[in-house]
Amino acid sequence: MTKPSIPVGIVCSQSGPYQAMGREILKAALMAVSEINDSADFDFRIAAHVRDPHGVIAEYHTVCDDLIRNAGAAHIIGCYTSASRKQVLPIVERTDRLLWYPARYEGFECSDNVIYVGASPNHNVLPLVRYVLDNISRHIFCVGSNYVWTWETNRVTRELVTAAQGSVLAERLLELGESAVEHIVDEIVRRKPPVVFNTLVGSSSYDFIRAFHAATTSAGLAIPMLSCSLCEPELKIVGPASAGCITSSAYFESIHLPENRAFVDRWKASHGETSCPSVDGQSAYVAVHLLARAIQRAGTADIGEVRRAAAGYRYDSPQGPVWIDGDNNHCVLTPRLAVSTAQGQFDIFWEADAPVKPDPYLSQLDVAAHPSRDRSSPNATHLRIVK
Repeated sequence: MTKPSIPVGIVCSQSGPYQAMGREILKAALMAVSEINDSADFDFRIAAHVRDPHGVIAEYHTVCDDLIRNAGAAHIIGCYTSASRKQVLPIVERTDRLLWYPARYEGFECSDNVIYVGASPNHNVLPLVRYVLDNISRHIFCVGSNYVWTWETNRVTRELVTAAQGSVLAERLLELGESAVEHIVDEIVRRKPPVVFNTLVGSSSYDFIRAFHAATTSAGLAIPMLSCSLCEPELKIVGPASAGCITSSAYFESIHLPENRAFVDRWKASHGETSCPSVDGQSAYVAVHLLARAIQRAGTADIGEVRRAAAGYRYDSPQGPVWIDGDNNHCVLTPRLAVSTAQGQFDIFWEADAPVKPDPYLSQLDVAAHPSRDRSSPNATHLRIVK
C-alpha cells in the first residue's frame, strides 16, 4: 500500500555568503526525511520541496510564497539567518502556515506560526557571557554582522556586563558577506582587549578568524575569542586558525550520548568520514523528526493540530532530550560550552545538568546577572564538568 505524501518545504541557501551552513541544513533535513520515509512507524511520506534563495534576503519571501501557493506546503523548514526569518514571518502568519526554524537566534520574538527549534538567548548567550565575566574579564570587545542577530546579542551582552560592573569596549559591525576585516583586526591588536566576542556570519567570520589569528600571533597576543555559532564544518573551512574559540551551543559532534553516536555514524555513512554535522544542521534534523512525530500523533498536517500534538512531546535527539514549550513555541534544550581544537572538533567543558526551559524574552535576565540564583549558569553550585 502506497503511503500518502505530505508536502514540506525546505528553504536554505546553497550559494551566497553563508552557503556552507545552508548546505549543512539541507543535508541534515533530507537525511531526516529519508529516515521518516523509510520507517514503518509513520503512515505517510514527506515530499520534500527544496528551494534555494541564493543568500538573497528578499528571495526568502519569494520562495516561501511559491512553496505555499504552488507546492501546497503547510510546513516549511529552514532559514539560517534572522534576517531571512524576518522575511518569511509575514507570509507564514498571513497564510497560517508553520515555519520550523532550526537556527539559534537572538530571541525577543514569539509567533504562533513559528516553531523555534534552535537555541534561545538563555541557552547560549547567557551561559557564555556569564562564564566569561566570572573567569576571563568583565570587559568585552564585540565584532559582528550588521543585522538583528548581532544587534540583539550585543544588547544582551551589554546588559550583562554592565550589571557586573564591566563594559563593552567596542561594537564593530560589517555588512553580511563583507571581507574587509583588517581595520577591525588592527584595532584589536592596538587596543589589546581581554576578550573578543565574534557574532559575524558566514564568510565574514571565516575571514576575520584567519586575520585575527595571524595578527595576534604575530604580535604575541593571546586574546580569547567567543562565539555562539561556530560549528565543526566551519572549523574545517577556517583551518587551524579556528582553534581555541570558546563556543556556546546546544549541540557538538563530541556529545557522548548513544543517540548522538548513532546519528554521527549515519551522517558519516551518508556524507563521508571526514564530514561533520553542524549545530544548525542537527537542529534541522530534529525539526523534521519533531514535525513527523506531531503529524503522526495528530493524524493530520493541519498546523493547529500539529502544534498541539508537538507541544511537550519529548524526543530523544542527538543533542539530548528536546521538547517544544507550548507556552512560546521554543524548544527546551541543554546548554553547553566547549573549546575548539586544532583537529576541527570541540572539547566540551561544561553542560547544564538538565534541559533548560526557553526564555526568549529574557524575563530572567536579572537572575542571570547573579549566577548563584540561576541553576542554568555555568558558575552555579551544581556545576558539572564534562571530561
